[in-house]
Amino acid sequence: MRIATYNINGIKARLPRLIEWLTETQPDVACLQEIKTQDEGFPIKDIEEAGYGAIWHGQKGFNGVAILARGATPAEVTRSLAGEPEDEHSRYIEADVNGVRVASIYLPNGNPVPGPKFDYKIRWMARLRARAAQIWAEEVPAVLAGDYNVIPFDRDVWKPAAMASDALMQPESRSAYKTLLGDGWTDALASRHPNGGVWTYWDYQMNAWPRDAGFRIDHLLLSPAAADRLIEAQVDKEHRGREKASDHAPTWVRLKG
Repeated sequence: MRIATYNINGIKARLPRLIEWLTETQPDVACLQEIKTQDEGFPIKDIEEAGYGAIWHGQKGFNGVAILARGATPAEVTRSLAGEPEDEHSRYIEADVNGVRVASIYLPNGNPVPGPKFDYKIRWMARLRARAAQIWAEEVPAVLAGDYNVIPFDRDVWKPAAMASDALMQPESRSAYKTLLGDGWTDALASRHPNGGVWTYWDYQMNAWPRDAGFRIDHLLLSPAAADRLIEAQVDKEHRGREKASDHAPTWVRLKG
């Protein structure tokens, strides 16, 4: 079972690249972030023609998450995190797909630091941890996949000094992420590439892609039942270099069974 996460950076603008990737790699599950469309604008017909069922949680112009399943429709569990009823950002959706609990996550960026956006990011991470604990208690194979907007370690960025003041690398962001790992979740990509140097994002600016000046912010965290089934974790880096591509590359795991 191949489960992927892909910040598509606008599903309407990147639809040809998305369909191309789905056709070429055929993931069993694809978690999308930044679909940047209201619910009624989601291109479900195109997705279905590619062989996928989907659920989504949209928002006009920004944010938005979705879960796609090959040959099936994900069984929705929830589309929000508890803790801040006034939070209307579309950043989380969770479903069951073929016996695996899957969440698509678009964690807040948090810039500028300090400020209310960074405070919101840290609160959101605490809310995610609370939901992760509930999933953990169910003892199901689970994958928390998405754009976490956290660079966990210095080895996950081409040049640590270049990002030192960014919200993605602040001690509070890293600590909240590592707390999830301390709770027992496995960072799949890190477990298969312990020396780092594997990027999932390259900015459109500063010639970042040609220079390979990237960093790793797209993560798949596995529950013990899923981690026991982990075969492989990788990045479809080549797709980042295609015409009018997202600034993220699809990142995926392959599980037994």
